[in-house]
Amino acid sequence: MCIDKFLTLCHSNLPLSSLPQKSQTTSSCKYGELYRQDNVILSGTHTHSGPAGYFQYTIFLLTSKGLIKPSLNALVNGIIKSIDIAHQNMKKGRLFINKGLVENSQINRSPYSYLQNPESERNRYSSNTDKEMVVLKMVDVNGQELGLLSWFAIHPVSMNNTNHLINSDNVGYASYLFEQEKNKGLLPGEGSFVAAFASSNLGDVSPNIKGPHCINTGESCDNPNSYCPVGGAKMCMAAGPGSDMIDSTKIIGQNLYLKAKELYTLASQEVTGPLHSAHQWVNMTDVTVQLNATHTGKTCKPALGYSFAAGTIDGVGFFNFTQGKQKNRPFWETIHNQLVGEPSNETKECHKPKPILLNTGEISLPYPWHPEIVDVQLFTIGSLSIVAFPGELTTMSGRRLREAIKNEFESHGTQGMNVVIAGLSPVYDVLSKLFYIQDLPNGPEPPFFNIINMTLLPVVLPDVAPVSKTFGDVLQEVQPLYRVGEVAEATFVGANPRNSAQNTTLKTFLTVEKYENISGNWHVMYNDASWDTRFYWTKGFLGRSKAKVEWHIPSSTEPGLYRIQYFGHYKVQPILKPVQFYAFNGTSSVFQVVKL
Repeated sequence: MCIDKFLTLCHSNLPLSSLPQKSQTTSSCKYGELYRQDNVILSGTHTHSGPAGYFQYTIFLLTSKGLIKPSLNALVNGIIKSIDIAHQNMKKGRLFINKGLVENSQINRSPYSYLQNPESERNRYSSNTDKEMVVLKMVDVNGQELGLLSWFAIHPVSMNNTNHLINSDNVGYASYLFEQEKNKGLLPGEGSFVAAFASSNLGDVSPNIKGPHCINTGESCDNPNSYCPVGGAKMCMAAGPGSDMIDSTKIIGQNLYLKAKELYTLASQEVTGPLHSAHQWVNMTDVTVQLNATHTGKTCKPALGYSFAAGTIDGVGFFNFTQGKQKNRPFWETIHNQLVGEPSNETKECHKPKPILLNTGEISLPYPWHPEIVDVQLFTIGSLSIVAFPGELTTMSGRRLREAIKNEFESHGTQGMNVVIAGLSPVYDVLSKLFYIQDLPNGPEPPFFNIINMTLLPVVLPDVAPVSKTFGDVLQEVQPLYRVGEVAEATFVGANPRNSAQNTTLKTFLTVEKYENISGNWHVMYNDASWDTRFYWTKGFLGRSKAKVEWHIPSSTEPGLYRIQYFGHYKVQPILKPVQFYAFNGTSSVFQVVKL
């Protein structure tokens, strides 16, 4: 993507697909034509425990309380910064690829849906999930380690929907472990080695390997409707292998880290050859698909069915909707038709046998509810093909796509391609044209939505400190001594964390610091990106709040003197004057950590 679009995005607070055409912004492009839509893939490692409010379509605005500009700005600024850092540290290097199986880390969360695939096709595979991890190792021309990309099919929902902490789940923990090993002594995000754990065909894959159980009775609810005899579908939830969701996150993340480390260490197959890239916008409501030699099918406008409302065994839905039901429910059909309108006959026919709950593709107030135009991309680097598409492929659809792409390459005389996918069928058009057309047509650009201010979040009140206290003062002190394995915690007079999103100088909400006897200085050992820390903010009455910092002391901790610091910004609203924000910090008493 041409970096000027990110810069425009940063200044205008508009989503990427809302930006003007390329011709309107080329003059300010930071890197000229070096980075473009066709040669940059933006791929999230994925988490269900991150901030929302950065997508412009109504269905997403409703579920995330509107367009949250601080969330959008943080993502945009992070993307810009990462591209800048990558550009500044660019060097010649070599790529090596390796593949291997990851065991005891995933289950199919829709096994009865998987069984609807033809038996002859299912018999070709030993599992109802893809267990293969692909690792791309990167070193410079002198063999110095630079980083890795890992693709594996697993949903990052080890942290379930009761979690209120911002975190990057199991794939983030795997990345954290790998980078902490390679960037020894540095804080998360620091250091030159980058370990990225990216998504593959994870649509029906869960890390909660204990499977679904009724949370009220403990009995299994592994049935076609994920239904509990007492309490119904809302009681059916899957659990991970740990004692709680954080423990499960670490166990699954450790499994991914250990396999990636093994594959990275043993990677010897070098990826060499020419580099090709292609990008195209596709109107997903009007694509003709060749089903077989005699029949075709056609896509149509999107719509959400009852199973969407039912959720999954990783996070149940609402109003006790049940998975796998194809029968219409008259009450909800009436509510839907009255509120948002009945779907057209064309849409009903296209989605059969799925009953439509929300006719999202035919609603455009206040903005379109569902995207219709999406982009697909294809990279080939020698024997490696990376297919990118903004969707969650299921296990079998991913297998079919990989096979189709390999067959397409073989039909053009290229054997033995390693295909990594995150895409769907329209990419076939891109693939075939890649061999024949130098400049692939851009396709229809997505619509422009000028969303100025649409949010359901309440306004942040001015912060208030208790009488005789100030922001950052300690309300509950640490204990004087802790052993490894225990939890050190301190509670401070707090301020709304949303204030700090207005100020880019804040790098962390907390630090855990160790006193260095030789230098006489405090050294930061952990921050809010560390997996052994927790930051909890509790809203009080009329602008009052508390902030609690926890440090779960790991067994590797060196004995010594430590302290906890808390950082934030408080908001002041002077009469007839602009809002002002002031930085502050609080510091706990010094405490000692000893071994058991």
